Parts: sequence; structure tokens; C-alpha cells
Amino acid sequence: MTGTSWTGATPWRGIMVATTLPLRDDLSVDHDAYAEHVRRLIDNGCDGVVPNGSLGEYQTLTDEERARVVRTAVEAAGDGARVMPGVAAYGSAESRRWADQAAEAGCGSVLLLPPNAYRADETAVRAHYAHVAAAGVPVVAYNNPIDTKVDLTPGLLARLYEDGSVVAVKEFSGDVRRAYEIAELAPELDLLIGADDVLLELAVAGAVGWIAGYPNAFPATCAELYRAAVAGDLATALPLYKSLHSLLRWDSRTEFVQAIKLSMDIVGLPGGPTRPPRLPLTGETEARVRTATEKAVADGHH
Repeated sequence: MTGTSWTGATPWRGIMVATTLPLRDDLSVDHDAYAEHVRRLIDNGCDGVVPNGSLGEYQTLTDEERARVVRTAVEAAGDGARVMPGVAAYGSAESRRWADQAAEAGCGSVLLLPPNAYRADETAVRAHYAHVAAAGVPVVAYNNPIDTKVDLTPGLLARLYEDGSVVAVKEFSGDVRRAYEIAELAPELDLLIGADDVLLELAVAGAVGWIAGYPNAFPATCAELYRAAVAGDLATALPLYKSLHSLLRWDSRTEFVQAIKLSMDIVGLPGGPTRPPRLPLTGETEARVRTATEKAVADGHH
């Protein structure tokens, strides 16, 4: 279990929850509720948090809000090493500024997409990661070819690792076969589960961490599921995974922020509204999330 557990030396491992951000009815950020949420996650067995990811609606935050979210997370976690801010931005210089801010706040690592408004070639991607890595905080690459149109293939990840630019990858392509090619080409690069609905498959394939969505709503059960999965305890992990999968697969859908926040509302946690352009779930979509959440509660998950 050592290689899959959180330590201050490898603070990107274990369960790092991509946190939702509580908003008031007027859509202002409720930093007090956010601090309480961070503490609750850690108290329930999660290892740390990833603020300012897509699940934290970073694209809709002002610079001041975004910086304060990181400071709030560090203070609430009690140890900056447990905080991995998302530092994605339109330009490499801006991503670097967010990485510098994370370093100043004492964060243990940062999560970085490739350029997300420009279909960059390999040379540009490598320069982007090198520029941000120069801030001195360990960089976790985030491969999300669905949204960014830049695919961090196993070969490119190996080159980023050789460049000294990344320590790990959040793998969100959904192609679980890549885990084995990444391990062959870059055996020292840490594989992190990037989508909730391939958790078991990537854990079995050697993942040492999970940048997670649904623990926002079910932290204790998800912590149990992750630890059983990476320990190879399929007798425990498989029934839990099957029971939760109708929820976990929302993490890979367009409405994932609204779905996870709705689940949080249902279980009595601070989910709340989302900022435009994300609109509240309605109709059949809302009903499906509600039904899956209520079933998880009835099954004893928390």
C-alpha cells in the first residue's frame, strides 16, 4: 500500500478530491462553507484537495476569487502539501503565475492541462509544461483530449517526464489500455485515476492516486472503495464499485459539475448552484442523478 498512499514526499498520490465550490444564491463564493468542506473531506478519509479544477468552476472565477480559494484550501487542510491547485489558463505565462501563487501558498503540487485554447503541437506542449515546472512545484499533467483537443499520448507523457516537467498524469481519456503503455514508456511516472468511472480498471492497472469527483458527495465510501481497489481487494472493491457506478459515470459527462453538486444537496452537503454558462439540471437528467444518489444513500453509502 505504501506506493499508493499519500505522503508529504509524494503529495499527489492517494485520494485528492477535485473540489466543488460552494456558491451562495447570488453566486458569490462562500469561502467559509468551502473551508468546512475541505476539512470534512480530509476527516472522512480523503488525502487532499484539488481546488480550481473544472469541478471548481475555475473558468468562471475572478483572479481574486481564484487566489483566495487556494489560500482557503491550504488553511483548511492544515498542510499545504495536501493541496494541488489547478493552474490551467489560456496562456503559459498565466499558468506559470498560478503555479507561482501555489508555491507561495505552500502547495505540494499543481495540476496542469496542456494549452486549452490552442491545438498545440508537441514542441509547444513541452515548452508549456517546462515553463510552468520552472516555478518549482511538482506538476501533475492532466490529459483531457475531449475538452482540450490536445492528447497527451503515452509517448508524449514519457517525453514530458524525461524533460523533468511532470511527476504524474491525471488520465482522463477513458482508454484504460493506455495505463500499460505509460508504464512501459515511463515506468517512474505516477498514473493517477482521472475519471471516476474507470477507477477500478486503472487501480488494477497500477494507479497510485485518484483525482476524484464523487467523494465530494460520498467521501467515506469512496475512500473505502479506492483503498480496496489499489490493494487488490476485489471482494470489497467490486461490489462497492458496481453499487456506485451509476453515479460515478456522471463524472465523465458534460453536466458533471451540476450532477455532483445535486448529489451533495441530496445528502445534505453544500452543493448549491453553479455559475453560468452551467445551468441547473432539469427533467430526465435531474431525475436520473436524483435516483442514483438516493439509491446510493439507501445502500448505506456516505
